[in-house]
Amino acid sequence: MKKYSDLTRSELQHEYRQVLEKYAFEIVSTLELIADAVDAKDVIIGIKPSYKKAVMAIEAVLPSFKKTKIGLLPEVYPAGDEVILIYETTKRVVPPGNLPITVGVTVFNVESILNAYNAINNDEPVTSKYITVTGEVKNPVTVKVPIGITMQEVVDLAGGATIDDPVLINGGPMTGRITNPYDAVTKTTNAILVMPKDHYIVTKRTASVSIDMKRAMSVCCQCRMCTDLCSRNVLGHPIEPHMFMRAASSGVINDITPMLNTMFCSQCGLCEMYACFQDLSPRTLIGEYKAKLRANGIQIPKDAKFDKVNPDRDYRTVPKARLTAHLGLSKYNFPAPLTEDKVNAKQVKIMLSQHIGAPAKAVVKVGDDVKAGQVIGEAVSNALSVSVHSSIYGTVIDVNDKYITIKA
Repeated sequence: MKKYSDLTRSELQHEYRQVLEKYAFEIVSTLELIADAVDAKDVIIGIKPSYKKAVMAIEAVLPSFKKTKIGLLPEVYPAGDEVILIYETTKRVVPPGNLPITVGVTVFNVESILNAYNAINNDEPVTSKYITVTGEVKNPVTVKVPIGITMQEVVDLAGGATIDDPVLINGGPMTGRITNPYDAVTKTTNAILVMPKDHYIVTKRTASVSIDMKRAMSVCCQCRMCTDLCSRNVLGHPIEPHMFMRAASSGVINDITPMLNTMFCSQCGLCEMYACFQDLSPRTLIGEYKAKLRANGIQIPKDAKFDKVNPDRDYRTVPKARLTAHLGLSKYNFPAPLTEDKVNAKQVKIMLSQHIGAPAKAVVKVGDDVKAGQVIGEAVSNALSVSVHSSIYGTVIDVNDKYITIKA
């Protein structure tokens, strides 16, 4: 069986394609190095054809590499979901509840590969992050910032908000979360969307879960549009939002299968942000239910029924342009050009947990002087963990089990 090394990007964000355009050689060379290390036969760079400059940048360096090719993705949402990306580029379906490696694939994003290049060739740790700032800002922009600065400081780099009392969403409009302006940027921060507090994507996130449930009990008509457009269901995964809504809203659960199958939901948000014409919230309710299952020790079902890809799948995908218009985001569809001008931070808060697994353990104390790139939190031994580094030169002013604060 062939092994693939796939490269993906997040939906409705600018930074990855711009980084790919600027650092095509570095990224492709590192992907081939990884492919050799894991004995992968092919490298596929998944990208949408509308990103013409990035496609041309990749094509320009491909003659230097033997394993890499471009996999053009459809202009639909959510093409960036790794399970869907794998299907679109290889026609392999990751079984429900399994990792991509089970079908001989590993998936990486653009910035992670660039970070790997810098680590291998320049011995540079990850101390900065590319972030796209868009929405209600004066100058939409993609910036490279030190890890640990505040979300508000990043918004200020885009000229600040153009409205009073804005709401900041960390991530994209479909899966991002409302964030505090004074929260710290971490390795996983990709975009900041600045929105009015009465915008649809904000009100959906601020709605009461109990009210969402009562509305479902009152008006859900079991039209099954949420299931028909479910991005995982049409791949054959056993997630059926309409069956969950039937059981949850009626209070009658004769069959617990639809409830357990919520564990296979990718939380892409199509069901509640696009499919449901009654404006109900399947994704939110499923997310709450999944969290309670996990809290009670329920694991992902191992014997889930796995169907074939729905033959009507191509007719049930959602065009990105149509989704953008439906969400009322077309007015924000402007370029956010990449700038790598140095950003000087007066103070940073480096979170000790910016990754899956155990948080790093602080190895500095208050009063210590540190350098940019210096290890300030070491990975926990005998556990899945990652070290964290200072992003600036400065003095440690606070240390606790959650973060380390450094003043320049």
